Amino acid sequence: MTPRRVARVLFESPLPQLDRLFDYAIPERLADEAVPGVRVRVPLRTAGRLVDAYVVETDDDPGERPLSEIDAVVSPVPVLTPGLYALARRVADRAAGSAADILRLAIPKRMVRAEKVWASAPEPDAPRVSDESLARADAVIAGFPALGGHLDAGARIALDAPPRPSTAIAVGEWAVVLAAAATRTLARGRSAIVVVPDYRDQAQLTAALALFVDDDAVIRHDADQSNPARYGQFLRSLSTAPCIVVGRRSAVYAPAHDVGLVAIWDDGDPLLSEQLSPGVHARDAALVRQELEGSALLFAGHTRTTEVQRLVEIGFVHEAPAARRPSPRIVLSATREGENRGSRVPSAAFAAAREALAQGPVLVQVARPGYAPSLVCGECRRPARCRHCTGPLRAARPGAVPVCAWCGRAAHSWVCPHCEATTLRMSSSGSERTADELGRAFAGTRVIVSDGQHPLSEVEPRPALVIATRGAEPVVAGGYRAVILLDGERMLQAEALRIGEHCLRWWSNAAALAAPGAPVHLVGVAGPVARALATWTQPAYARAELADRAPLHMPPAVRLATVEGAAKSVDTALATLRTDVPSLGAAAVLGPVVTGELGTAPTARALVRFEYPLGRAVAESLRASVVADALRARRSPRERGPRPRNTLKVRLDVAEPDL
Repeated sequence: MTPRRVARVLFESPLPQLDRLFDYAIPERLADEAVPGVRVRVPLRTAGRLVDAYVVETDDDPGERPLSEIDAVVSPVPVLTPGLYALARRVADRAAGSAADILRLAIPKRMVRAEKVWASAPEPDAPRVSDESLARADAVIAGFPALGGHLDAGARIALDAPPRPSTAIAVGEWAVVLAAAATRTLARGRSAIVVVPDYRDQAQLTAALALFVDDDAVIRHDADQSNPARYGQFLRSLSTAPCIVVGRRSAVYAPAHDVGLVAIWDDGDPLLSEQLSPGVHARDAALVRQELEGSALLFAGHTRTTEVQRLVEIGFVHEAPAARRPSPRIVLSATREGENRGSRVPSAAFAAAREALAQGPVLVQVARPGYAPSLVCGECRRPARCRHCTGPLRAARPGAVPVCAWCGRAAHSWVCPHCEATTLRMSSSGSERTADELGRAFAGTRVIVSDGQHPLSEVEPRPALVIATRGAEPVVAGGYRAVILLDGERMLQAEALRIGEHCLRWWSNAAALAAPGAPVHLVGVAGPVARALATWTQPAYARAELADRAPLHMPPAVRLATVEGAAKSVDTALATLRTDVPSLGAAAVLGPVVTGELGTAPTARALVRFEYPLGRAVAESLRASVVADALRARRSPRERGPRPRNTLKVRLDVAEPDL
């Protein structure tokens, strides 16, 4: 008797109870098409409908067990490579999530026309790196004596990027360094993946790569493209020809062939943390991928996160210091004796800006966008709140009716609930108000605003005041002639565990845009963060932060998970966790605390702190609780009444605890 062919498929479903492989018989008519990696449509018996799935593997089955048959092959293209499935499965298990959720990020939606174009096109040739380009790349890498050897050995590397603009084009020098490392990898016949936080960084990196390789060697992996273009680029990455993949956080899963380098730029940027379930940071996915594939892994930035510093201290990641340690010219600027302490720009910074404007543009970084991001009562100085939703009020321009930042309602005839005053006062200045104030102070000077509503990637290298919110600073060829960092004290007042780390990153990235020797004024800030910026010793600051968090058992000294949902489900999950992992200890769980109500049932949230060696056991226990809760929420067709809801949610490796 000839054994039948069986396919093991993974459903494209968010339901946690379906996060496993299911066996389906392959009918004779689909024997040649139902191969590992293709999309198929299969019947789901319990739901009585067809669902999409991926064929993970096929095998002969001599048994006679009853199996449903695959209904159709959606696409003959094997988009799920064995390496991609292994990565998705490992990452999902580490984060107590579903592999289908990871694949949803990694594999774009199918576009038939793009697929036909790709199928009819010849196999792309391996891109060639000229000897001249390779020599230029090696010259850049030579600025870091240990970097070349670490790249060739497939090591994990932490690199402090040069804090200066490139002399070749209008990009940061960091982009040239990463482009050189990717070029060196491509020249050795292997692929490289470079992950950046946002489109500004991606544009700089793409421009830097153009100095070394042709455009056909670079593949984009981002959601800014049209769906057909994005799917076409994904299909190109399936080729055996090496390539350089450049993209945002999901690019870390790109199925490029024979990856020799995965590089992460500025891993402290929150944009690299995935918001969709299971919420895996690109840094953690890259670490898992490096373990599976043995490629080199490069963490680069102007600052160093405490996560990377922890890996450096345990010897898991190697440092690659520069041959010469460059640093910007940082000035801690404060109000002098006799000056108004309410003055936003001290005289020293004001004079530096006036002098620099004779030579080129000046960057002024502010905390928030808009005109007046927050308003207070004119009498009692309490924050002005919306009477409908209690959201903060803000003003778009002088004399305008205040608007709620949450619900958008206009606050006509506002009255303070505390003192019954009717006047409002601006308590902060946004980018637009700062532009107005400095525009009057520097009459005749061009003023440019760059923020979320007025995004700019690049400005011309001629005199201008560039007012930008943190992270929205445009680049300029040759660098800014002066940089003024305002609102530093306000930034540090934010209630967050990592606010010092975030501020140091914002200020360092802005300082790196200054021309060599140009002054960078940090206004009104003192303390450890200011000293780290002034001395350009960001790794030392990360080391001190890590040492402070260790006795408090706060991440990244330990791993942190959140468990939230119906109070009964949370209690059950925590009880199961204590049974499954008895070595956790009594102090590992914080909470649960009641957070609200879902219908008539209360909801709760708890934090779980655990050491890294316990990660697998904790993830398996919490994942099992999620699946069990989902199964309890099922209802047979004969049951009546409201359907129970699966509310239990688990997230691991939370960076900012909030209970």
